[in-house]
Amino acid sequence: MGDISEDQIMEQLEEVVDPEFDINIVDLGLIYEVTVEGNKVDILMTLTTRGCPFHGIFRDIINEELNKLDGVEEIDIELTFDPHWDPEMMSDEARREFGNIPGRSAF
Repeated sequence: MGDISEDQIMEQLEEVVDPEFDINIVDLGLIYEVTVEGNKVDILMTLTTRGCPFHGIFRDIINEELNKLDGVEEIDIELTFDPHWDPEMMSDEARREFGNIPGRSAF
């Protein structure tokens, strides 16, 4: 069992897709910070809106995805709205994908 890196965590988080936009939460810019200390992973993240109904779903899927990595034993997910999510936080690829969603325009 090797050490888990923040890069490995971010790569695994790319498997978590926002069901509303069909874009992963990393490219959406929802992940603000990842810290790994031993076998513990701390994640600071946000949602696109305060009333996002997918909060509980994200928590479950993030836990499921990160538990696929050898060595992850504890996951702490902290939700923040400081700063508030803004479309400018999205990756260029996510902005292009977002622009292809019917009824949406690219930013």
